[in-house]
Amino acid sequence: MPDPGPINQSEIAKKVEDFLEYLQVERGASPLTLRNYRHYLSRLILWMESQGIRENIIDINQDIVRSFRVFLTTLPGENGHLMGRRTQSYHVIALRSFLKWLIRNDFQAMAPDKIDLPKVEERQVKFLSGEQVDRMLNAPSQDSIQGKRDKAILEVLFSTGLRVSELTKLDRDKVNLETKEFGIVGKGGKARVVFLSSRATDWLIKYLNERRDHYKPLFIHHKGKSDPATPDEKMRLTPRSVQRMIKKYSHKMKMPMEVTPHVMRHSFATDLLNAGADIRSVQEMLGHKNISTTQIYTHVTNRQLKEIHEQYHGQGGK
Repeated sequence: MPDPGPINQSEIAKKVEDFLEYLQVERGASPLTLRNYRHYLSRLILWMESQGIRENIIDINQDIVRSFRVFLTTLPGENGHLMGRRTQSYHVIALRSFLKWLIRNDFQAMAPDKIDLPKVEERQVKFLSGEQVDRMLNAPSQDSIQGKRDKAILEVLFSTGLRVSELTKLDRDKVNLETKEFGIVGKGGKARVVFLSSRATDWLIKYLNERRDHYKPLFIHHKGKSDPATPDEKMRLTPRSVQRMIKKYSHKMKMPMEVTPHVMRHSFATDLLNAGADIRSVQEMLGHKNISTTQIYTHVTNRQLKEIHEQYHGQGGK
């Protein structure tokens, strides 16, 4: 291989930072998305450095990408296995997005459509049946304010289909308990109106009536004595705290799967479709930018179609 010349360690790295800034400011990307994109693209940069490849934008070509993808297949993944195809695809998606941004900004870069996404198995949506939802919603004890808070959280999640990050960002003064609706700005800066059921509203009111504080967040920690001097954001419940709480109740109720906030979101969407809601309306309520994302729930409509087929097909011949 010819001498590639001095390695420029700054060009791609600098453009990655500019790209992440664009995602944050222009696209309203979440901190998690920014963290993941930084991780995936930094892995490419470090690999190029380890291979003695110049880190100029123009040096990213199909051979480089192919070699990088082979490298990804050798990395460790979850549970002692090698990195899965889905995780590999996230690296490729990040790179393609980066290349698209470069070309849009008139940099000479490889065409992103020359990079094929790896084929992955269709994701199976995990959701709870109506009886299982009821068991989860009734899991928290009402003997403490933590229990009332947890009950309200579970009811709100199932009533709205909120992402856990959207739930924990809610402030008391932004939720209208009279009209039972409020606006949020979700993933990718997409705004939508969210509706509360009467049941979720009632449990929220019960929880808030127990509160003796003036903190802004809708859901807060309740450990130890409340200090009025503690900043609001220190008291705000984190997404990780909500995940742990739901996992605890999932184990307590011996659910057949590990319930997460996203399983509650899936259950919300599935419940709507089972009741006859159209997929476009569900798309709006979930805050999905593309209908293709919502179509992971077609397992519900497909099942309904099968039942109709079995009920009516071939009846004329009897």
